[in-house]
Amino acid sequence: MSESGQSPESAREGVSESTREGAADTPRGILFVISSTSGGGKGTLIRRLLDSVQGVSYSVSWTTRAPRPGELDGVNYHFVSAAEFQTMRERGGFLEWAVVHGNYYGTARSVVEQELNEGHDIILEIDVQGAAVVRQTLSPVVSIFILPPSYDILRKRLEARMTERPDELRVRLSNARGEVEQCRHFDYLVLNDEVERAAHQLSSIVYAERARRERQEWAARRVLATFHEPAEHVE
Repeated sequence: MSESGQSPESAREGVSESTREGAADTPRGILFVISSTSGGGKGTLIRRLLDSVQGVSYSVSWTTRAPRPGELDGVNYHFVSAAEFQTMRERGGFLEWAVVHGNYYGTARSVVEQELNEGHDIILEIDVQGAAVVRQTLSPVVSIFILPPSYDILRKRLEARMTERPDELRVRLSNARGEVEQCRHFDYLVLNDEVERAAHQLSSIVYAERARRERQEWAARRVLATFHEPAEHVE
């Protein structure tokens, strides 16, 4: 259940995968859904992924929470009022939305659909509730959970960043106990015990998913066609 008392299914706007006329030979982008607990380190790993792997874009989420020190509007999040968020939701502008730690978060539908249709891989950094809905409404989706090494290490990370009040910290730690249990529903699990190793593993997942046979059918058709062309006579 979301904090608003609604189930994840009723708290979000569903969407079916778009189809494209005449796009059989154009590779569709891959949707990577990356989730973790608050303080799990997904933001750090995603930044390293974006710096090291070409052709991956990032969907900037919308939120009603206040910016933290150093966060920029339009870069880290689109920071909006509750009224603005509600207006966009009522217009069907969100692929998914939820109440997380007392604030609204949502993913813009149009951005995701455009990136995928143009053949761009895109990352959604969303909570486990949103990940569950995206897995149900879009296909295919590659889901990755970033797992902290332990509860104590997670607590120390949250305390060290000093971005939450004591009551907010307690809520995040309490929610984390249920969130980590959701890791079993994801395609991949990355243990964030050492940043360099975890970042390399995350990048490897992207490369491996790009190389799947079903995603390379468009390239295979072009190559195989050359083997059926008339062979040049060799003296």
